[in-house]
Amino acid sequence: MEKKQTNPLKSIITIVISLAFAGFFLWLALRGLDFKVIQKSLAKANYLWVLFASVFGMLAYWFRAIRWNLLLEPMGHQISNSNSLWSISFGYLMNLTIPRSGEVARATALYGVEGVPVDKSFGTIILERVVDLICMLGFLGLTLIFKYKAILSFYENSGVNINPNKILIGFLILAIGTILFFALKKKLIAVPFLGKVIGFIDGIFLGITSIFKLKQKGKFIIYTIGIWISYYFAAYLVCFALPETSDFTIADGFFIIVVGTLGMIIPASGGIGAFNLAMKFGFMALFISMGKSAELGGEMGLTYSFISLPLQIVIMLVMGLISIPMLAKARNNRMSHGEIKS
Repeated sequence: MEKKQTNPLKSIITIVISLAFAGFFLWLALRGLDFKVIQKSLAKANYLWVLFASVFGMLAYWFRAIRWNLLLEPMGHQISNSNSLWSISFGYLMNLTIPRSGEVARATALYGVEGVPVDKSFGTIILERVVDLICMLGFLGLTLIFKYKAILSFYENSGVNINPNKILIGFLILAIGTILFFALKKKLIAVPFLGKVIGFIDGIFLGITSIFKLKQKGKFIIYTIGIWISYYFAAYLVCFALPETSDFTIADGFFIIVVGTLGMIIPASGGIGAFNLAMKFGFMALFISMGKSAELGGEMGLTYSFISLPLQIVIMLVMGLISIPMLAKARNNRMSHGEIKS
């Protein structure tokens, strides 16, 4: 497979913009608050609960690795669970440097150790994101049922303003793009240099449609549930580390994982700043819905974020750094058997 040359300047600019996002949102999260209060809360936290949360955080990696194998199997690729795990870990590590670069890095890493074409594995990664979105909507549904007041408070505090015109424009762009794609595919429009692009998109489409060819649909569902249960407990158990949030209910956990995911969507390095701000607003909303002080909620939200986010980053760093020599070893073994053509 031909390697695409990366543009160092573009990468540097992307990293700088990502860091700027992180710094800006972190400033928004911290302004007007007494950081000494947060320091005191961090000092009295019970970090044994954080350790329990980390177990579930790493368990999600393993479930995701096995589930990825199930998606690749219908395309004729039987890969090892370990190579799947380390490719995923490497992808998450890359996300810490350049946001959203992890998907491509993950597919490229898997090609190096297993020879799975990047377009096909990338298609399965897109499919995973679709499945994750469905699961996220499930948590949102549970939150709407059990924490409706908290959602209203979060909406009011975050200042989110959804413009219907923007949504309509987005659908129009999507529709035009879809029509153009099929016109090119059916050769109704002749654009020679787009041939490779169409081929790549076909490979992605094959990866996405692999879910319909799954031989073990039951296992796919079980591992998907396992991933999101692990995510849930990795987020919820951290609440028990703080006395002020140790009485949070299971429904509060639903709300926290939804708000946290919204914070991680923003392209800031490692979610820094954006996640902190989301947790500040989220906990303010929870505390208001409980009849408690919004200011205390903001302080506890930031305290929670300064425990939960570093935990996520440490897991990504540890697993990612381990993945580098493990992937290199697997690639060397494959080269020694003559499976990679230079």
